[in-house]
Order: sequence, then structure tokens, then C-alpha cells
Amino acid sequence: ILGLKQYQPVARTAVFVGFLCYSIAMIMLLLDIGRPDRFYYGFVFWNPHSPLWEVTMCIGLYFTVLTLEVLPILAGNDFFKGRWPKLVEKVEGLHHFSPVLAIAGLGLSMLHQSSLGATYGVLIARPIWYRPGLAVLFIVSAMCAGPSLTIFASQLAASLSKKANVNNELLDQLSRFVGWVLAAYLYLRFWDVFSMSYTYEPGRTEALRILTKGSLSANFWLGEMLFGIFLPMVILLSKRLRERVPIRMLGLLLAIGGLIAYRWDTVMVGQMVVTSVLPQELLPRYTQYVPSLVEILAGAGAIAFALTAFTLGVLYLRIVDHRVEEAHPAAAPVLAGTD
Repeated sequence: ILGLKQYQPVARTAVFVGFLCYSIAMIMLLLDIGRPDRFYYGFVFWNPHSPLWEVTMCIGLYFTVLTLEVLPILAGNDFFKGRWPKLVEKVEGLHHFSPVLAIAGLGLSMLHQSSLGATYGVLIARPIWYRPGLAVLFIVSAMCAGPSLTIFASQLAASLSKKANVNNELLDQLSRFVGWVLAAYLYLRFWDVFSMSYTYEPGRTEALRILTKGSLSANFWLGEMLFGIFLPMVILLSKRLRERVPIRMLGLLLAIGGLIAYRWDTVMVGQMVVTSVLPQELLPRYTQYVPSLVEILAGAGAIAFALTAFTLGVLYLRIVDHRVEEAHPAAAPVLAGTD
């Protein structure tokens, strides 16, 4: 979209990683809704007043865009070329629509992340969530973690497999971009939390205390602020540290962990304080949550699927091959979105 053609080889990895991540999202949603046989209801019975409905539409449409961008990558495999050459020729023609798909993917991914934040932000019954900044924070945090995961996966694949070839200079430049996004994210996250301490509000103040001084404080100060934002920002903005590949990979991994810590803190803190509407129960009540074994295994299974698929992509589809642009120009899609 911006005409930065030098980064096009990395887009091949980004699209495939995005496709796998949204595959995980679709799998987890099917498990989570309780009635997976009704997965299509959101697309048939519209509820345009619901941010959660918009999230459903954006995820489904963005997954469709990613699928269309991944199909030419699959078509470039010799196995498919030898058996269905005519079909492969038609599928490879999708590459000509890459600019359109890129614009659609960018819009859908930003709508998805902002709507996901707005889903929390419109809930007045949860005072810690009820604020407009969540939509922006969800977008910016995705802008940090999405490229970080792509760069980290590329570097890790190159260190483990001879089938993966990376351009270290390109990855270094993209890592520096992530560092600046982390700086903006740190600024926004600081004021997002600090502004809530100005006045007392029932439910919100107690939840903020849990986040900064209570059971979530270690996750907030260490997992999110120190190791999830500040430390990777320092690593990725320092040329001397960033040029050392193991340290750069550490910074990228910490940025990914920072997103997980932020989303965990956001989701949990809004549910750990319950304010009653009964006049005789004015004091907020506190709850606790520990993931069940079924939840842990379901999440681990989805992640295992993505790791297996990425491994196969590296070995047989040249997912991480920054030289592929020269030999196979039709197989390198345009980067679609932010995550």
C-alpha cells in the first residue's frame, strides 16, 4: 500500500503467520460458543448494534482475505503444480488482486482490533472497562505483536532449518519499527492507567488496585510494563543490541509476551470486581479465576496445530525465503494487515 517494495519478501511470511493465527482464533471461537453448529448465525442474523457482532464479521471476512492470499503460496508447491496445473494457474492469478486484498485486509484487521477493544469499552457495568481508549490500545498492541511474531518466526526458522533463508537487514529494519511502536504503546498505556487514579469510582478504583497492587500486579508491572514493553523497546531501538540476533529475538519474544500479558490483564481485571445493584450491598465483591485443564489443553492444542502447520510451510512452501521474490514473483503476496 505504501510502496515499500523492499519489504515484500517478508510479506509472504506475514500472510502465512496471520492465516495460522486467525485459524487459531476460529478454532477457539468454535470451541467457546457452546453451539459450534451455529457458527454461521452471526453472518446470517445481523446485529449491527453489537461490537461483538462486528468482531465476528471482521474475523470471518479477514480470514477469507488471508485465505485468498495464502492460496497462491500453496499453488507454488511442485506437488500441486504437477497434478492440477490448470487449477494452479488460475489460483496464481489471485496475486494480481493483492493490492485490493491488502487494502481490504488492513481495514478489516484494524476494525477487528478496535471493535474488540470497544466490546469491553462500552460495558458500563464494568467500570474498569468503560472507557474509549481500549479500542486504540488494542490496535497499537496488535501493531507491536503482529510484526514481532512474524520476525521472530522468520529468525527462528532460519536458525533451525536450511529451507529458511532470511535477509537480516530487512528484519533489523522491521525490528526497529516495532521498537518505535512500543514507545507509542508505552506512552498510551501509561496514561490509560494513570488517568484512572485521579478520582474514586466504585468498581473501577478497586479493579485498578487489583491491577497495580493486588493479585495481577506482578503480571502488570513485570510481565506487561517492564518485560513486555520497556525492555523490548530498549532492545529494538538500540542498534548495538538489535544487531545481535539472539538479543533481537529475545526482544521480539518479550513484545509478544507483553501483548499476552496486556490482554490477560484487561480481560481478567474487569471480571474480578463485582459491584452489586442492591442498596444493602454497597461494597464491591472480589472473585478469582484459574484456567481449567480443559481450557489449557484446548489452547495448547490450537497452538500445536499452528506450530505444525508453520513447520510444514517452512519445509515445503518456502514460507520463510527472502530470495523467493526473485525466482517466483507471483508467489509473494502483499502484506494484508497489522496482526
